[in-house]
Amino acid sequence: MNYWLMKSEPDEVSIDDLQRLGRVPWTGVRNYQARNFMRDGMRIGDGVLFYHSSCPQPGIAGLAEVCSTAYPDATQFDPKSPYHDPKSDPEAPRWQHVDVRFLRKTRLLGLPEMRADAALAQMRTLQPGNRLSITPVSAAEWARLLQLLDSPSR
Repeated sequence: MNYWLMKSEPDEVSIDDLQRLGRVPWTGVRNYQARNFMRDGMRIGDGVLFYHSSCPQPGIAGLAEVCSTAYPDATQFDPKSPYHDPKSDPEAPRWQHVDVRFLRKTRLLGLPEMRADAALAQMRTLQPGNRLSITPVSAAEWARLLQLLDSPSR
């Protein structure tokens, strides 16, 4: 099993939206490394830390799981979509995505609290300059984050 942190802007898809819908396609990723994580690394059942980004209070807001293998992101072919990619060929799609399924909401675990925890010092998301919307999380980081998420905020 692998673990991932996946960032979503709450005005696009929030943890509340995921809870209401149950399952969502993770569309709109237009970074090759993040696409490769979905295409080559993610497997059904992998754990997901659902992270709210680009908002007043960013942080982990819930847990989800990968519930599909990667498949072509239809938004790349839709001229009305903000994620349209006119260079993507339907015969050889450039952009892939997976579906994620809601597991549970958590308390919001923000960046300052994560950065203050020595066990998370090497976490990829916390490294200077990291801007990826999807990053792998180690098993040890996952376990520590679950402990933090299940404890009262500091």
